[in-house]
Amino acid sequence: MSGIYIHIPFCKSKCAYCNFFSLASEKKIDEYIVALKKEIVARNQYLGDEKVRTIYFGGGTPSLLKTNHIEEILTLLHKNFDIIPNPEITLELNPDTIDKEKMTSLKKIGVNRMSVGIQSFHDDDLKYLGRQHNSRHALQVIDDLNSVGFDKLTLDLIYGMPTLTEEKWNKNLDIFFSTGISHLSAYALTVEPKTILGQKIGKGILQDVDEDVTVRHYEILVQRTKEHDFEHYEISNFARQGCRSQHNSIYWNDVKYLGLGPSAHSYDGNSRQWNVANLTQYIQLVKVAERQEVSGLYERELLTKDDKFNEYVMTSLRTSWGCDINKIASDYGISYANHFLKNVKRYVESGIMINNNDNYIVDLEEFGEKYVDAHLPLRDHFYFLCKSCHKLYDATPQKLTDIEIKKKIKPLP
Repeated sequence: MSGIYIHIPFCKSKCAYCNFFSLASEKKIDEYIVALKKEIVARNQYLGDEKVRTIYFGGGTPSLLKTNHIEEILTLLHKNFDIIPNPEITLELNPDTIDKEKMTSLKKIGVNRMSVGIQSFHDDDLKYLGRQHNSRHALQVIDDLNSVGFDKLTLDLIYGMPTLTEEKWNKNLDIFFSTGISHLSAYALTVEPKTILGQKIGKGILQDVDEDVTVRHYEILVQRTKEHDFEHYEISNFARQGCRSQHNSIYWNDVKYLGLGPSAHSYDGNSRQWNVANLTQYIQLVKVAERQEVSGLYERELLTKDDKFNEYVMTSLRTSWGCDINKIASDYGISYANHFLKNVKRYVESGIMINNNDNYIVDLEEFGEKYVDAHLPLRDHFYFLCKSCHKLYDATPQKLTDIEIKKKIKPLP
């Protein structure tokens, strides 16, 4: 089973923290839809014989599209791909871009899961983040979605902002739990230098993130979701039983997926590719496409066995099911399994990882308590589990020496 991601790059305005490809404009939506439909047809062989079980509209702000645009896209996808009956179809929305009438029409055409970008229920946090909606919008959109009959909902919350006190973070979680929504994605605020937020912090206009505060927020998040019977099934994702995101699980389970639209990524099991991150170029390139290989549309990276192994380790360690040593042995070979077993000892002995029937799982509660910068990407901590792992660090702007890396992954006393 595979998945399809559709990138909708349009926004009413650019959020201060956003580092994704998006445009604070709605001018070229119609022209973009025409190009997107051509790409769908041009790449209808990418997934081979794989059945498609999930479709995900991400952005940007997909809720800016008219319902007929979404319907046209879904109709064309069904004509060009083998989609299972009743697939999970998710659409991201911002609270200030949708009303009950539009929700109802989207439900009628098959959208059955909504991802709501709340980020916070406090107006000062939203202002710091550069969001356009306010707390009233946030509460209203949740009520409206429930009244329309969307039973598959997920909220996004952000923690770690200097405006977000521990009391306010607990209040955000209180409100979330009171809604009865069964899925939560919660992310530590990451400040990228080229974003509006990064520039304002650099100029001293806004206060920077405090790592200690972020770690404390994470600890509260893990504790409180556990108390409310949410499964912490991925480092940033929490769900009640049976309510995991099917689409996001594709990314964490080494499953094929196709990305459509500018900047969208695809994976076919042997290579990764990513479309050009420029709307004008994307439209021009796709307009002339009459076959799958659209010249200049994307860059492609062929994956070595080391690449695939590294990717599997780093994605599986983000999840509650962990890294399966038997899968490593069967898919990559005994030498890879031996490499993993040799290097995983330090993590098991420190209590940071658990061996559960040959599945090596990160104990995220223990992880948060023992590591100063626990909110950083897992690869920063589990560096030595990779094969030819120096490639991961050599490819990043911040190169670390072996000594620095060893210090980084050493648990605190």
